[in-house]
Amino acid sequence: MAETRSIGVPSVNSMKDAFTDFAWGAGGGLIFALARALLGSGLIGALAAPVLAGSIIKGQRGTVLSTVAGFMLLSGALGGTAQASTSSANGEVM
Repeated sequence: MAETRSIGVPSVNSMKDAFTDFAWGAGGGLIFALARALLGSGLIGALAAPVLAGSIIKGQRGTVLSTVAGFMLLSGALGGTAQASTSSANGEVM
């Protein structure tokens, strides 16, 4: 059976849990960014940075961090793919 979610008034406990999750994510992002800066943006850095960050952050959070970083890397979000340009981004006028 599907789990039901509800929207309610935030409590101190739920806000603490959300902040803890945010802090772990920020820490993982910092480790990822440092590893990527040290190892470069080539193939080695692109593969090693999420693995290193996921291995330092233990448990389910590390697993999620590595999974999302790997997905984003191969989907192009972190891979340095060129973004589509629009006429407004180029400063052109109709």
